[in-house]
Amino acid sequence: MANKEELTVPLLPLRGLLVYPTMVLHLDVGREKSVQALEKAMVDDHLIFLTTQKDISIDEPSEEDLYRMGTLTKVKQMLKLPNGTIRVLVEGLKRAEITTFFDEKDYFAARLEIFEDRETKDVEDEALMRTMLEYFEQYIKMSKKISAETYASVSDIEEPGRMADIIASHLPLKLKEKQEILETADVKERMNRVVEIIHNEKEVLNLEKKIGQRVKRSMERTQKEYYLREQLKAIQKELGEKEGKTGEVSELSDKIELSGMPEHVKETALKELDRYEKVPTTSAESAVIRNYIEWLVSLPWTKATEDDLDIQKAERILHNDHYGLEKVKERVLEYLAVQKLTNSLKGPILCLAGPPGVGKTSLAKSIAKSLNRNFVRISLGGVRDESEIRGHRRTYVGAMPGRIIQGMKKSGTINPVFLLDEIDKMSSDFRGDPSAAMLEVLDPEQNHNFSDHYIEEPYDLSKVMFIATANNLATVPGPLLDRMEIISIAGYTELEKLHIAKDHLLPRQIKENGLSKSQLQIRDEAMMRIIRYYTREAGVRSLERQLAGICRKTAKIVVAGEKKRVVVNEKSVEEFLGKPKFRYGQAELEDQVGVATGLAYTTVGGDTLQIEVSLSPGKGKLVLTGKLGDVMKESAQAAFSYIRSKTKELGIAEDFHEKHDIHIHVPEGAVPKDGPSAGITIATALVSALSGTPIRREVGMTGEITLRGRVLPIGGVKEKTLSAHRAGLTKIILPKENEKDIDDIPESVRKELDFVLVSHVDEVLKHALADGASR
Repeated sequence: MANKEELTVPLLPLRGLLVYPTMVLHLDVGREKSVQALEKAMVDDHLIFLTTQKDISIDEPSEEDLYRMGTLTKVKQMLKLPNGTIRVLVEGLKRAEITTFFDEKDYFAARLEIFEDRETKDVEDEALMRTMLEYFEQYIKMSKKISAETYASVSDIEEPGRMADIIASHLPLKLKEKQEILETADVKERMNRVVEIIHNEKEVLNLEKKIGQRVKRSMERTQKEYYLREQLKAIQKELGEKEGKTGEVSELSDKIELSGMPEHVKETALKELDRYEKVPTTSAESAVIRNYIEWLVSLPWTKATEDDLDIQKAERILHNDHYGLEKVKERVLEYLAVQKLTNSLKGPILCLAGPPGVGKTSLAKSIAKSLNRNFVRISLGGVRDESEIRGHRRTYVGAMPGRIIQGMKKSGTINPVFLLDEIDKMSSDFRGDPSAAMLEVLDPEQNHNFSDHYIEEPYDLSKVMFIATANNLATVPGPLLDRMEIISIAGYTELEKLHIAKDHLLPRQIKENGLSKSQLQIRDEAMMRIIRYYTREAGVRSLERQLAGICRKTAKIVVAGEKKRVVVNEKSVEEFLGKPKFRYGQAELEDQVGVATGLAYTTVGGDTLQIEVSLSPGKGKLVLTGKLGDVMKESAQAAFSYIRSKTKELGIAEDFHEKHDIHIHVPEGAVPKDGPSAGITIATALVSALSGTPIRREVGMTGEITLRGRVLPIGGVKEKTLSAHRAGLTKIILPKENEKDIDDIPESVRKELDFVLVSHVDEVLKHALADGASR
């Protein structure tokens, strides 16, 4: 090899194609710069440099996108086609390498260093040429894609370098490998490389041949089985059986193989399939076995959705779907963050506890959406049979798996978000306790081997994210409660309700009632009036019903042609919803004697409770009315006993119990009331009635009392505080030990309330009685 000369010629980039020296082939040229390069070559001496692009997807390549080594060619013929492209016939002349690249605006050009193969050959060259020819002949016989004439023309070539190029051009090589051969200027090295490549190609063809023979044998066996099955079908048809089991068995066998079930489950399924094949179709057992196999193959054993661990995206979805509920959102984002760091995490078991209508179920759907997981929901309300959870044994007629396995089948993946709705509504009877069966489901240490009576094989629930919802945690058994992470959703403030109504409820109702946003507008002051005077709830269901009523009336107005656009302001709310249903503001209009405002926690959120005490002549009889539970009755007895022991300090006649009957009443007598948080309220009402001192109307209170006057902590502080805020109270008396719960109350509510923390009844009386003293 020797460097002969340098010259400058136009450059034509090729896509997915490579030209060797001495090759003659047609090219279709369509790119503007390439066409200009061809025309420049035709004007000059018909010489053009062809080099290949590294990436065929680039339309306008630069110098970096082209291989430096290419082929100097001569344009033999050029023809313009009707579609605008040019077809040229080129002949490869010599290897050449770019020394300088020119971008001439209209076309590319390059200064080239030309490489010429040496003409002399030695004994080693001769040996390599023979080896190449021999391997090439064997390759042609094996592949049968190259004609014998090609071999004949190659065998007549005398130049070793040219022979290596021609053989390489006929081999099915990747473009990168062909470029390597083109860049190998040394003839011996090039021939060695071609010999190596042909040898590898022969090995590949040998393997392909063996695989083909193996497939052929397999096909022959399959055809034989098919033929036998067809014969069997014909025999069954002659015997009177309309459809044989053979096809069913084959179909079920394929499903078992594709289901991805663990080996021990697969063995069970195949064993049952073998039994099914042998049991007569008319037998009742046949249907039982088939149903069992179909359940096994329909369950997700390995299929899982890939978690979307983009925390910013998840946070955006949760904020868009729900206003407020910061604690729940934070917990979900924590779960995502930990999973992203560890790449393996057991599904957490959350319990969203709170009154109806606060968005527990819809929040679970949003969690599934933010995680990119499938969502499945089962309702546990009214479930009282253990078999509803664990399934029935297959010995029973009509046996089927429990709701957990049914839910997994419905989800289609092993890692869904699984909502256990109304977990506090489960009950038990003589058929077993379903809440006890839920213990295994909700225990992260056990649920990787969950056992269903119907399936009878362990099923992995550890990747499932269980979310339970409950209105009242008091009815959930302790061991079950212990397995869940409780997240309390107390309810919404007025401001939160306003945002929810504007961003979620109203747009949904406008759409459901066939309206457009331009046809109905509800001003903020009107929305606030609806919240205050037409609803009294922790959630927003009743609020949505009121908005639905406005939408229906608007639809009627629009359809009747009365107006094209309805605007609801504060004054026009009554036209749509009638007179206000609730009173907003002070619980009482003036300070009253013997009437104290207590704060209660119910299954539908917090509420205010008026406790009235009246005195009448008598002999100390204590009467309790208002459908009170045992706990409240005991609180009343404790308050009464405390007051009797402290008559002198409280400024009450020592013999009051001998001269008066005392009647304690809680209005709304038809509503059952119970709980341990009315002690200080009853005590305050009693002291007020016995001393004749009014109780401040703006004060609400909650706390349990002991016989010595100590105030004990209670639960549901957030819910009770929200109810006090709704009722217009401004001062809340709480047990000192509940100070930690004040942080859970929304800041907008905290700013408008004065919290008084007390540890003794004397402090309660000081703040609750109008004269500011306990007498």
